Amino acid sequence: MTEPTAKQIKDEKLYQQWGLTDWEYELISAKILKRLPNYTETGLYSVMWSEHCSYKNSKKVLRKMPNKSDRVIAGPGEDAGILDIGDNQAVVFKAESHNHPSAVEPYQGAATGVGGIIRDIFSMGAQPIAVMNSLKFGPLKDGQTKHLVNEVVAGIGGYGNCIGLPTVGGEIAFEDCYEHNPLVNAMCVGLLNSTDFKHGTASGDKNLIVYVGAKTGRDGIHGATFASDEFTDTKNKQRSAVQVGNPFIEKLLMDACVEIIEKHSEWILGIQDMGAAGLVSSTAEMASKAGSGLILNLDKVPQRETEMSAYEMMLSESQERMVLCVKPEFVEDVLAFFENYELDAVVIGQVTNDKQYKIYHLDQLVTDIPVDSLTEDVPEYDREEVQPQRMIDEQDYHFAPEITDLAATWIEMLQRPNIASKKHFYQTYDSQVRADTVVRPGSDAGVVRIRGTKKAIAMTNDSNSKYVYLNPYVGGQITVMEAARNIVASGGEPIGITDCLNYGNPENPEAFWELDKSVEGIASACEKINTPVISGNVSLYNEYNDVAIYPSPMVGMVGLISDIDNVTTSAFKDNGDLIYLVGQTQDDFNGSELQMAQMGQLKGNLRDLDLDQEKLNQDLIRQAISQKLIKSCHDLSEGGLSIALAKSAFDNDFGFDIKTKLTTAQMFSETQSRFLVSIAPDKQADFEKMLQTDFEYLGTVTTEPEYKVTTATDSVVVDGKIAAKSWKEAIACLMK
Repeated sequence: MTEPTAKQIKDEKLYQQWGLTDWEYELISAKILKRLPNYTETGLYSVMWSEHCSYKNSKKVLRKMPNKSDRVIAGPGEDAGILDIGDNQAVVFKAESHNHPSAVEPYQGAATGVGGIIRDIFSMGAQPIAVMNSLKFGPLKDGQTKHLVNEVVAGIGGYGNCIGLPTVGGEIAFEDCYEHNPLVNAMCVGLLNSTDFKHGTASGDKNLIVYVGAKTGRDGIHGATFASDEFTDTKNKQRSAVQVGNPFIEKLLMDACVEIIEKHSEWILGIQDMGAAGLVSSTAEMASKAGSGLILNLDKVPQRETEMSAYEMMLSESQERMVLCVKPEFVEDVLAFFENYELDAVVIGQVTNDKQYKIYHLDQLVTDIPVDSLTEDVPEYDREEVQPQRMIDEQDYHFAPEITDLAATWIEMLQRPNIASKKHFYQTYDSQVRADTVVRPGSDAGVVRIRGTKKAIAMTNDSNSKYVYLNPYVGGQITVMEAARNIVASGGEPIGITDCLNYGNPENPEAFWELDKSVEGIASACEKINTPVISGNVSLYNEYNDVAIYPSPMVGMVGLISDIDNVTTSAFKDNGDLIYLVGQTQDDFNGSELQMAQMGQLKGNLRDLDLDQEKLNQDLIRQAISQKLIKSCHDLSEGGLSIALAKSAFDNDFGFDIKTKLTTAQMFSETQSRFLVSIAPDKQADFEKMLQTDFEYLGTVTTEPEYKVTTATDSVVVDGKIAAKSWKEAIACLMK
């Protein structure tokens, strides 16, 4: 095709189709370049100035997040964050969203989401050790949603399993608002010798830029712009914007990058993954961070399609590709090294000191712009904020559940898709590969041992968007603290988080208020427990026909288990063990799974979260685990005490006989800051002395799978076999 001229682009406003506003185009042409940008240059600005790459709508909000602690080696701004875990070791982790691509091409959208996040980890020089995911879909009521779920799960499993990385945990939720806008958030965790860390920079005049990995094709062009747009009935079929993955090439690339950084660190000055916006974002960001310029020769780029234009090559998001900055004296070594792995490795450019970004194609100069204009000169928007009217209208509403039959309600709740067993999905994933997995999916957190040490890494991701919808600030705090309870219940100390911030259109004042307030809530909770936010991403414009998803921040948290003997799971261990509820229970039903079951909608406000009490309870549980007082531990979340009891009994086919001061309704309350624990009878005095207050002795674990419960208002015996069958088979039944 003949590319439009710079004048045509201006006159016909073609830049609008790529997401640039009239004001932004005018800023580029009149102020930055003082001329009209050509076709390739306009394309570069459109992807680099998209929300997905520039965070132009969210930067102001993101600055509220704490990102420092004694452990932080690298924080936001790198491909992934790094935390020191002692003994010259560091943990590297990040989460990314791949929401829009997964809505259009669920298998490849999910697979390339996993591939991209793994590259973010090994581009830091780290060996990836585990992946996790947080998924949200519409209700499982029609063939289209079921197909979407099956394909996303298959894509995650297909890619992760082929690469040989265990999927050790995650979460899946189903709500109406995600029917046309599923959320697919992937997280990867890796390990690194602290001294091997590589920055994503391109510095030093005349140093060389080396392209490594798969060939460049036409897939994923404008993927970053696509991710910064909203869906409508007419605008959601951009399949060309979805990338196509090859896990076998990624495995070679991963092994090669980890080895070259470990054994030949001096060869490489910088390394970065080609993620969103492909070749332009990786090279421009590397040069901008180093204060350098670049010259690229696209005729050298390995291509798998013929007659690709400069625009197509620069914007392609073909997968499994990396950019390296290499000293000239080592370039032959680097090329030979990757050739041994049967990977393309080619010099495609060099670093300059003039801060210009120059691209040649077919021996013509097709781009000559200041490199910082792509990364540093992006406008930063200060969006209008308005509290949603629903919060003002419903602030005094308190949902009061009606339970006439405790046993029937209990079984019904166990069958709800948000609570029921997700094994139907996660059995697709290999959770044991690499043989370091200590705790597999199904408990509170995944746990992976660190070879050659007594240490392990606990990891979880959490997102309860129903709470955030009702009260973004408190909901944001709860998201962090629920993740922290999962880490603590597994025997770990929370040390840092990554996040995916999934929201609607930031130009809508109510949606922006939700983003801003929930980030403030996340920040306050992180400060309380000293878990800096060291990486993450923002996914805005998650709307369909102008209707937004719930505000859905996902928190991925990593914890350090200093002694693997402290690893704790949620399953009851022995007949006769004593069961305790730690924490106070109140009538917290707004935003609960029971409210959705009985009302079919969310309504009301949330009680303020007492961060001091939350931290105290977490610290007490950690102390009790380290002193070997606790045999099982489970945090209370969706469905409250009744669900935590049943889930703790399922694994080993136990029952329990308990008596509680709680009312029957409070068995399903979702009050925060609570844990369910079991202890050996001979530890009772020590355990109670440590806790002192805010606990209730409930009863004992029994060998017969019968759930005997006496509340303040009821007595009931539930057949544990029926309860377990209901919980285990509910999703398989819905998926048929």
